[in-house]
Amino acid sequence: MSSSILEALTQPGVIIAVVGASDNPDKFGHAIYRDLKRKGYRVFPVNPNRETVDGDRAYPTIQSLPYSPDIVNLSVPPEASLAVARECLRIGMMDIWLQPGAENDIVLNYLQENGFNYVAGACIMLKTRRAR
Repeated sequence: MSSSILEALTQPGVIIAVVGASDNPDKFGHAIYRDLKRKGYRVFPVNPNRETVDGDRAYPTIQSLPYSPDIVNLSVPPEASLAVARECLRIGMMDIWLQPGAENDIVLNYLQENGFNYVAGACIMLKTRRAR
């Protein structure tokens, strides 16, 4: 688990992109986006299939965000996680949080081989309970 990412969660003004944010209550991206927002984090929803999430403008890609996130949180299937990780590498976003289920061996190997700082196998909602 990357200590730099965990440390970032304690910093005021940290920006988190939630890839897979949704208004569908059956999706983890729904709970994660609202939970981080409720806790006072500056969050941006990333979902190419939505105009808005929880009344906030949604963005189709990480690169389209108005601000550079400190942490890219992935709440999508592993195939989409790999595509987002490739986008992040191209634009220099190296801090990724993989929600449980967003990773597989291919994604984890890609992150390791390319020098990402990442967290896998832990839910950001649980870790942020202690961070603030």
